[in-house]
Amino acid sequence: MKGLKWFGIGKERSKLGRYIDQHGISQKELERSGVSRATISRLCSHEDHQPTMSTARKIINFLKKLDPNVDYNDFFDM
Repeated sequence: MKGLKWFGIGKERSKLGRYIDQHGISQKELERSGVSRATISRLCSHEDHQPTMSTARKIINFLKKLDPNVDYNDFFDM
């Protein structure tokens, strides 16, 4: 599925974007993973944007602190 307009406000969301929206995690909070704001914005907005392994690892390690069941495959095609 290629993006999704979330809550009818017209912004496209990727699997990662939908996940953080559903779990009340802001993109700003996700920056604490050590990933830049611009990269997080792209990853949350564009399903076809794939991170480097290093970037994906930072995001997954951050999210695992909140939900130990998250996995790379939940968000990225690695």
